[in-house]
Amino acid sequence: MSLQSFINRAISPWMQEEGPEHDIVLSTRIRLARNFADVPFPLMAREDQLEHVRDRLKHEFEGKTFLDNESLEYFNMRDLSSNESQVLTEKHLISPFLVERSKESAVLLSQNERVSLMINEEDHIRMQLYFPGLQLESGLEKAFKFDDWLEETIDFAFDEHRGYLTSCPTNVGTGLRASVMLHLPALTLTQKIGKMMPAINQLGFVVRGTYGEGTEALGNIYQLSNQVTLGRSEEDIIQDLNSVVTKLIERERYARNLLVEQSEYRLEDRIFRSYGILKHSRIMESKEAAKCLSDLRLGIDVGFINHLSTSILNELMVLTQPAFLQQYAKQPLSAEKRDVKRASIIRERLNLEEA
Repeated sequence: MSLQSFINRAISPWMQEEGPEHDIVLSTRIRLARNFADVPFPLMAREDQLEHVRDRLKHEFEGKTFLDNESLEYFNMRDLSSNESQVLTEKHLISPFLVERSKESAVLLSQNERVSLMINEEDHIRMQLYFPGLQLESGLEKAFKFDDWLEETIDFAFDEHRGYLTSCPTNVGTGLRASVMLHLPALTLTQKIGKMMPAINQLGFVVRGTYGEGTEALGNIYQLSNQVTLGRSEEDIIQDLNSVVTKLIERERYARNLLVEQSEYRLEDRIFRSYGILKHSRIMESKEAAKCLSDLRLGIDVGFINHLSTSILNELMVLTQPAFLQQYAKQPLSAEKRDVKRASIIRERLNLEEA
């Protein structure tokens, strides 16, 4: 499978599936950080040592298949154009930091895009497994199996007392970073989400924007993940995160029901105004598109709109990002031309869905 196949596909195949609690939880990601026992960590390693890590992983795993995830394809980051790297970032298949380290880094991607193994990011290996909806427990089980599969041929840096050793102290121990992507428009509209943040942080979890630390929650999409890995088992982390997510789901559904009961016409008006903007606008900035797409998805979930698929938010949130727009146009675009192209693609996609 060529790089262009990953680049041209706006939505990963697994994102079209409806997982548990799919009306609120868009996806689950399980990430494990690991390092070679006999090589200095990436931030301290020489170029030849990092090349050894890349070559070893390429030799051992390129073209191999793990369970039902289809074969792994290897890509050296320095061979990718800036826009190609950005497209993979917009699809959450790689991190912005991996792009920054493009001289030393690489990635192994499964053809169905469920598995991403980042090489020489902050750690030698950052394996990521993706699942639709809320699948923390089953996701962890599959991540363990993938980890065991890698460890059959690689000796990981491990300490009997501290656990897995990583570049960042916050990842030492399990090396686990579990996260869920949540669509929380009602809690945002009722201004409840801000009040819940401090309590979530006190429990050892963090709420970030769509693309992780330091990013904005575009389209009312929030990323919730654990902060602590040392001194706790993977199962305990997952259990506590699952409890917090379950509570957020309950609060979001309650807020949605309250909006429908107390402000039905105002909510319906907001949703259909956004629908009209998406259907007819000729110029659209990314923030406006995200806000309107969030309203549209809310309209689908509460039953005001019943002729559009629920995956439309996932798809258009990726397809209308800057790098994807330029990939779609097959040329660099100015900010204004991207806004024009964004509006055009949204109109085309909605017309196709309605047809």
